[in-house]
Amino acid sequence: MIKLVKPEITINNLLYPLPICFFLTSWEILAHITQTPLFPPLSKVVIEFWFLLGDGILLESLGSSLIRVLIGYSLGSLAGLLVGILMGLNKVVERSLSPLISMLFPIPTLGWLPLLMLWIGINEALPVTLIFICAFFPVAYNTLTGIKGVQHEYIKTARTLGASPWFILWHVTLPMALPNIFTGLRLEAGMVWRTVIAAEMFAIPTGIGALLINAESLIRVDVILVCLVLLSMMCTIFERMFLWLEYKTTGTWR
Repeated sequence: MIKLVKPEITINNLLYPLPICFFLTSWEILAHITQTPLFPPLSKVVIEFWFLLGDGILLESLGSSLIRVLIGYSLGSLAGLLVGILMGLNKVVERSLSPLISMLFPIPTLGWLPLLMLWIGINEALPVTLIFICAFFPVAYNTLTGIKGVQHEYIKTARTLGASPWFILWHVTLPMALPNIFTGLRLEAGMVWRTVIAAEMFAIPTGIGALLINAESLIRVDVILVCLVLLSMMCTIFERMFLWLEYKTTGTWR
């Protein structure tokens, strides 16, 4: 016989949605009081969301941005992970690349935009390259920091027991460096969306960024708010995805 467990209701669970409900209610009330087209009510934004969704414009724009994010973020994170591992395991590589990374890392990602527009041109490679740069440096730095933070005693013990370098990397070094690696991945999950939106607003005629800038030119505040809410949702989904992946991965390695 299956025993049903009654979910525990706590004060924290009840208070959690209150700020959001208060914000949304205040938004609707203030919009009806002010009656200005620059501050549409929440109900109008919701209606516009369903219209754009049914018309296919929202999904098409989101799809364009999502593909760019996935390609650039995957390539940049993978390259950053490999470079960070090499720097963490080899002192010669670290001494060779650390000055270059330290010099380029502080440059804001969007600072590369004018130069890349001249080098690459205005095409699909532009936002992907920007996202690659945005993801590469933080992931490389956090991977290096995580590997350098592994206590040498664990590595020494594994070597004493006859473990191979590959075994030590896979079962000792990387599991202990994972928290730092996932921190870099999570932090950049939001930054890459900001980067692709900025690139689309300035140089690419498709995507959520292009939809935003077109809505601004038409003074469609409701469309702008729809895009902003959608971006917030995507950033939250990416962050939660990496939290889940971190939990599953660290649990498997442990």
